[in-house]
Amino acid sequence: MNEKNEKYAALRLKNQLCFPLYAVSNIITRRYKPLLEGLDLTYTQYIVMMVLWEEGPVNEKFLCEALFLKSNTLTPLLKKLTEKGYVKKEKDREDERNLIVSLTDEGKALREKALCVPAGIAKEFHLSPEEAMALYQILYKILDQERSKQP
Repeated sequence: MNEKNEKYAALRLKNQLCFPLYAVSNIITRRYKPLLEGLDLTYTQYIVMMVLWEEGPVNEKFLCEALFLKSNTLTPLLKKLTEKGYVKKEKDREDERNLIVSLTDEGKALREKALCVPAGIAKEFHLSPEEAMALYQILYKILDQERSKQP
């Protein structure tokens, strides 16, 4: 390789950490699609539901922080989930500026149907438990660093 080409080595796609993360994220999201169709959820709607199944009623700010979403992304997601009858939004009794998002009975019942999704997605990717844990730890290290920067 000549000197001129070496100068631009850092700009090669194969030398970027961001590209495989981006590409794998797209692949994983596409693999979720058939698993979530029976639940009438998109991937981003699914992760909102997972937070609500785990945490119960939360305010919109909590959802944004938990999912690394901006409010202009979360608002249409919640609108769709409300239209589907899975969630409801109510003003916080203690502070009316906050909106509390909670599950409806139908949203709570959807949790049972969703139990098959994690096992279904695990079958899509052939990682050993050790590989999966190592990947998980590295990704959460990055997420935790980003979370610590948030005000």
